[in-house]
Amino acid sequence: MASKGIGFYTGSFDPLTNGHLDVLRAASAFCDRIVIGIGVHPGKTPLFTAAEREQMIQDSCAALPAKIDVVTFAGLAVDAARAAGANVILRGLRDGSDLDYEMQMSGMNAAMAPDIQTVFLPASPAVRHITATLVRQIAGLKGDVSPFVPTGVASALKAKFGS
Repeated sequence: MASKGIGFYTGSFDPLTNGHLDVLRAASAFCDRIVIGIGVHPGKTPLFTAAEREQMIQDSCAALPAKIDVVTFAGLAVDAARAAGANVILRGLRDGSDLDYEMQMSGMNAAMAPDIQTVFLPASPAVRHITATLVRQIAGLKGDVSPFVPTGVASALKAKFGS
């Protein structure tokens, strides 16, 4: 059977949410391997370290049908995708404002790396409202984030903010 391809999925994943998993499940239908690229930026202070995020991703993605690898990168996503051997950049869309932004990014990426196609994956209705920013805010206020994140991520957030 022919290979289905290698997808590259970027984000801060601070933390990984059920929305991210929704995109990864959908991408598993046409990618044999998905490389998750954790973007690290010196000017930003994430809640979780890159190593913590990588571990949460590995634990949460163990049951997905595609082979999952996790890398960190600090430069351009297209350069990281090329280094990973990806032929597809995966992007999730929640709403129209996501589409506007992602279309601009897709155009710029296509100009820099015409050999790498961007594929947009619409969020399922059940996860469309989830953002990592809102999850962090709810967890910081001691709210229940279990409907929005994998179990291990919910535990990590409780440990970070106290119960």
